[in-house]
Amino acid sequence: MPDEPSDPRHTDDPQANQAAPKTAAPADPGADVAGDLETVLAENTDMRDKLLRTMADMENLRRRTEREKEDTARYAISNFARDVLTIGDNLRRVIEHVPADSAAQDPALKSFLEGVELTERELLKMLEKHGVTKLEPLGQRFDPNQQQAMYEVPDATVPDGTVVQVMQAGFTIGDRVLRPALVAVSKGGPKAAPAPKPAQQGTQGNGFGPGGAANDDNPGQT
Repeated sequence: MPDEPSDPRHTDDPQANQAAPKTAAPADPGADVAGDLETVLAENTDMRDKLLRTMADMENLRRRTEREKEDTARYAISNFARDVLTIGDNLRRVIEHVPADSAAQDPALKSFLEGVELTERELLKMLEKHGVTKLEPLGQRFDPNQQQAMYEVPDATVPDGTVVQVMQAGFTIGDRVLRPALVAVSKGGPKAAPAPKPAQQGTQGNGFGPGGAANDDNPGQT
């Protein structure tokens, strides 16, 4: 008996009977683009923050450099000016030790005294040109930031704590004390009126803040 023709639809091959693998669904290109965009935006935000911080640091550095440059120009002569003040002190001592009556009676002595006074004025004018200003504390309330009390003078006619004598003139350079004035302060009088409170807006204090005295030529150190 001849073999029956085999039905191509039926086979004993188990591999042939296995179902064909299903094709994977294609990835959504929109999701990939959205993920990449989110990553780029995050990196852009981070770089922008870094750039802004760098720009702020550079601006602070520029301002600090400008301030140090100005301080250097303003206070560079501190030590020199302090030494020059000694010359002014000697000129003042000469003027104070010449009796007025003697100068009036002696034309030569009078001419000499006038020359010393002229020299002192020119010296003070030169110092002021370079930012060095003489303090005038006589009759003012004692200020420990600008003056150094040497002793107290009993005096009931003036408010307590008033400067009644100046032994050595004080000077400022810029907004710093170059040399405090040596003064005598009254005691025993009525209490001095309290200092007025500084305004809340637009105030800079008394101009002699935490910088203190200009003790060296390095303005970066206070």
